[in-house]
Amino acid sequence: MIRHPNAILGNDKLLVSMAEKGNLLGYFYPRRDWAQHLVESKAYIYTGGDLLWMDSPEWTSKQVSGDGTNIITTHLSHFSGIEVSIHDFMHEEMPVLVRKYEITSKEHISGKFYYYSNFQAGETHRRNSAFCDPNAGLLVQYMQNFYIGLASAPKFEEWQVGKIQENGWVASARSDMEDGSLQRNVEEIGNLDSSIGWDLDLLPGESITITLFIGIASERQLIHDLLGDVLEESPADIMHGSEARSVRWLSKKRALDLSALEEDPLFKKEVHSLYVRSLLSLNLLNDPAEGSFVASPEFDPAFEMCGGYGFCWNRDTVEVVLALLNAGYPEFATKFFGWCKRTQLPNGSWFQRYWLDGKEAPSWGNFDDSTQIDETGSTLYAIDHYYLKLEVAERSEFLKTMWETVLGGAEYLMGRTVQGLHDPCRCLWESDKGTFSYTNAAIYAGLKGAAHLARENGEPMLAEKWFDRAELVRKETIEKLWLDEGYFSRGIIDNNIHRTVDSSMIGTFIPFSLLSPNDPDEKAMILSMIEHIERALRVPVNGYFGIKRYENDNYIDGNPWVVTTLWLSRALLTLALSLEKRDDEYDLLVNKAIEYIKWTIRSTTSTGLLSEQVDKNTGQAAWARPLGWSCALFIENALLLNELKKA
Repeated sequence: MIRHPNAILGNDKLLVSMAEKGNLLGYFYPRRDWAQHLVESKAYIYTGGDLLWMDSPEWTSKQVSGDGTNIITTHLSHFSGIEVSIHDFMHEEMPVLVRKYEITSKEHISGKFYYYSNFQAGETHRRNSAFCDPNAGLLVQYMQNFYIGLASAPKFEEWQVGKIQENGWVASARSDMEDGSLQRNVEEIGNLDSSIGWDLDLLPGESITITLFIGIASERQLIHDLLGDVLEESPADIMHGSEARSVRWLSKKRALDLSALEEDPLFKKEVHSLYVRSLLSLNLLNDPAEGSFVASPEFDPAFEMCGGYGFCWNRDTVEVVLALLNAGYPEFATKFFGWCKRTQLPNGSWFQRYWLDGKEAPSWGNFDDSTQIDETGSTLYAIDHYYLKLEVAERSEFLKTMWETVLGGAEYLMGRTVQGLHDPCRCLWESDKGTFSYTNAAIYAGLKGAAHLARENGEPMLAEKWFDRAELVRKETIEKLWLDEGYFSRGIIDNNIHRTVDSSMIGTFIPFSLLSPNDPDEKAMILSMIEHIERALRVPVNGYFGIKRYENDNYIDGNPWVVTTLWLSRALLTLALSLEKRDDEYDLLVNKAIEYIKWTIRSTTSTGLLSEQVDKNTGQAAWARPLGWSCALFIENALLLNELKKA
C-alpha cells in the first residue's frame, strides 16, 4: 500500500509519519528504516448512529507545523458543525507519541469518541498478541520484543481487542464501533485490531480534550513503566520539552541574514522558514546511533511502484552530511564517515544501498555491471571535502582513521577506469546500464580527493597515480561524451552515445567540479549545459518551472523533481558568485535561480516538507517526502543566497 506522508515527527528513538487529516501512516522503531509497526491509527466520532471517520472526505483539513519545531497541528471541520484540533508531538526522550484532541461542536452532540488502531508489531500481523488492562488504563499489542501501548488522559472508558478474519470483519474492533458499543474483550491473538473509547456529550460551544499516548518498548514491564511515567507528566510540559529540544538543536545552525534579498521580504521569510524545516527534517531522517540517514520514510514497503526509499544511499547521504556541515553541524559528517568505514565492501566499493545499521539492503546492484560506481566516487569526494573543513590540528587523526578506507575506494575506482571512462554500471537514476557523464564526474572528484589525501598522508606515488587517473577520466569524459550540440551526453548505453538531455550532467560542475567556471571555455560549456537543460526539461507548474530528470522520463508520469530543480538553481548561484562583480550577467543568473527556488517553496507540503517530485498537473508535493537529498539541496541554496552580493 502506497502511503505518502504530509508530516513527520520523531525523536532519537521513534519516527512517525502522518497524512494531512491526522491519520498515522508510519510508526518506525527502533530505527528509521525498521520496523514499521502500523497499518492504521486514527480517531472516529460516533453520533446519531453514524461513525464519522476523521480521514474521510466529509472532513476538511488544515495541517501545519509549528514554527521551528516538530509539533504538528491538524484542524478538522465537519459539515455537521463538529470541529477537531489535533496537536501531535513527541516526548523529548521517550519513544512516545502524544496526540491531544480538542473537540467542539456548534450543535449538541451525544455519542462516543473512539481511537482505532491496526498495529503490526514487528512489521507483521502474524503471531501478534494483545491485551487490555483497564485498571492500568493500558492497551498493548505485542510480538517478541516489540510492545506497543496506548494510554490516555482521561482514562478510556471502553475498549475492544478485536481480531480481523480473512473473510471479513468478524469480532473486530472496527465493526464493534459501528453500533457505538465496544465488547470490552481483554485479550486476543493473531491478526488484530483495537479501539478505545470515551463518552461524548457536548452542548453547543462546549469542548472536551482527550490526550492519547502511543508508546513502544522491548518488554512487557517496560511498556507499563514507560506509559506510567508519561502519564505522570502533563501534556503541556511534554510539549514544552519537545519545543525546547528543537530550539536547542537549531541554535547551532549557521544564521541566515539574506541581506541581499531585502527588497523581497516575503521571499526572505520563506527561505528562512524552509531552511529551518529542512534542517529539522534531516535531523529526523538521521539514525543517531549509526550515523546513517534514511533517504525518506518508507511509503512503498512492498515495492509496488518503486524500489522503496527507506534505506541509506551513500550518494544521497553525502549530499546530506555536506549540507549539514556547511550549515553548522559537522558531527553528522564525522559519524557518517565512521559508518562508511564499517560498511565498505572488501573490494573497496560501497553497495547500492544499506539498512541503517550497515547491512546490505534489498538491491538490484549485486553485479559489476549493475552496481553504482558513483556511490564510491562521491564518498571519497566527500571525505576529502570534510578533511579540508577540519581544523588543521584535527586533520592528522581523521586521516589516520580513514586512510585504509580511502585507499580501498581509490584502488576500486582505478580498477573500474582502466580505459579512462568507467566500466559499464548502473546510472544514478537506477534505470539504465552503461557509461555515464555523471558517474565519470563522481569518479573524477573521488580520485582527485583521494590524491589530495594521499599527499597529505605522505604517499606521493599514490597521489600521482590517482591524480593522473582522475585527469584521464576528465579528459576522456570531455572528449568522448561532450556533444557538438553543446552539452554532455547522458552516456554510452548499448555502445551508443545517448543524446538524451539529462539534468544530471550538471554534476560535472556541481558538485564534482570536472568543469570550472574560472576557465572561460569551461564556463561556456557550463552555460551551454544549463541552456539545454532549461530548453528540454522545464515543466510549467505552480507559476514557475520545475526541471524533470531527463527527456522522455516516464517514472511516475515524468514529473519535475525538486532535486533537479534545486540542483540547477545551485549551479546558477555558484556561477553568479564566481563572477568578480555584480553586473547584468550576475543579476540574470541570480534571478533565474530565485525563480527555481520560488517554485520549490510553492511545492512543499502544508507542513513544509520537501518532496522528491511535484505533480505536474496539480502542483502538489509528490512521491517521497521528505526526501533528504531535496532538503540538503535547499540548505545549500539558502547558504548561497546568504552569500549574494548587495546592490
